[in-house]
Amino acid sequence: MNKFILLVSCLGVLQSFVLQNEVLPVSWDTLQDVPFREAFVKEIGGYMLFPNFTPALKKLDGKIVRIEGYVVPFDKTGAKIALSANSYAACFFCGKAGPASVMTINLKVPNTKYRTDQYRSFKGKLRLNEKDVNEFYYILEGAEQVKQ
Repeated sequence: MNKFILLVSCLGVLQSFVLQNEVLPVSWDTLQDVPFREAFVKEIGGYMLFPNFTPALKKLDGKIVRIEGYVVPFDKTGAKIALSANSYAACFFCGKAGPASVMTINLKVPNTKYRTDQYRSFKGKLRLNEKDVNEFYYILEGAEQVKQ
């Protein structure tokens, strides 16, 4: 009986570990389904849109996710890139999309070989950003490129 209890306990711990490390596919449609509130930001002397993350989005915070999109390099060291739901010609920076259509990808291993508009898939820990005006709404930590 004790061996059975031990086995069931070990299986429960193993299942918990697997679920914590499960890679969840996330779509841009899900990420862009976020309401906003406008607030004055003293540092910039103007108004900005801030996300009011839905309960469904909050459940993704801290989870390992996979997302596909268009690369927008912006860091010379290659430690970070932006990933956009849209190509550069129609991305957030050009005014044709919203601020929830782009995220920071903090790469586990820096890579300076990425080029604008390469379509790539990444996995990493998703972090939601509600307050930092110097960062996108979504940040992928410890990110690695994965095959699509």
